[in-house]
Amino acid sequence: MTETTASIVAPRETGAPRPLRSGRSRRPGAPRRTGVAYLFLAPFLVLFVVFVLGPAVFGLWISLTNWSPFRVNQSFVGLKNYLDLFTPGSATSGDFWQSMSATGIFTLASVPFLLIIPLLVAVLLNQRIRAGSFFRGIFFAPYVLGVAVIGVIWKYLLDTQSGIVNHLLGMLGLPDNLPWTVDTPWVWVTLAGVTVWWTMGFNTVIILAGLKGISPDLYEAAALDGAGAVRQFFSVTLPGLRSVMTFVVTITILASANMFGQSFLITKGGPGNQTRTAIMYIADQGLSQNNMAAASAMSYVLFAFLAIISIINFRLQRERAEKSAS
Repeated sequence: MTETTASIVAPRETGAPRPLRSGRSRRPGAPRRTGVAYLFLAPFLVLFVVFVLGPAVFGLWISLTNWSPFRVNQSFVGLKNYLDLFTPGSATSGDFWQSMSATGIFTLASVPFLLIIPLLVAVLLNQRIRAGSFFRGIFFAPYVLGVAVIGVIWKYLLDTQSGIVNHLLGMLGLPDNLPWTVDTPWVWVTLAGVTVWWTMGFNTVIILAGLKGISPDLYEAAALDGAGAVRQFFSVTLPGLRSVMTFVVTITILASANMFGQSFLITKGGPGNQTRTAIMYIADQGLSQNNMAAASAMSYVLFAFLAIISIINFRLQRERAEKSAS
């Protein structure tokens, strides 16, 4: 009896390997769970294909033809629509690049403020202050309004003749006839200022969430080393927000480059066409002028520029992260 027991227990004591079970026997319900996962993903995949992937492919095909809703047969023209955009003197080249220039001006005028102001506000709201939730709601409240509401409100407030803003400036002894919506450079001040006021709450909330993820121990260690508030901001806060700021910078640039509603409602693209952005010109060519082929080519050129900017931004942030880690 003892020998038999020893012979049975011995392999376990000597660490003899046990036979491994196959993956299927270990997870008999895996295929079923995978099917359920795809079932839950199906609504999103259908919407993505119908409203994103399908139109993107169709728009690419349109840009390679002379497509028109009033023409029965569409002819393949290759890269002609793209070459026209880069050919001086063509029907679309001058106006398109003027609109791209307006888009660039607005992006440069708005993006720095949409990064710096939300960052400072988020740092303040991250402190232990009374009614912190109330102030967060105040800063985020304008973002829930639609662009139509924002455009109508600020067009009325900034009207040169009867606007409340000029009236208040006059009461303070300042010039009361500033052409906020009809002349440069005031139109750019208006568009950038309204956009910053309207959308900075979104960036503030994202940055505030990133601040919550920074360990308080890092600030305590910096304080023990003698670092003040400014030193802690540059040595602890900014490095801790690197990934968050990469995301914020990217989405802010993309949103600013796709600005349409503010200019369309407040300045009507004026004075002249100086505030007519690329999206406004593409919409005009495609929807008003029925020049869908050229409009599709313009949209893909704009997409290429934004893709390049996004890639450069991510690579620069990654290089900075690697340098700081080393």
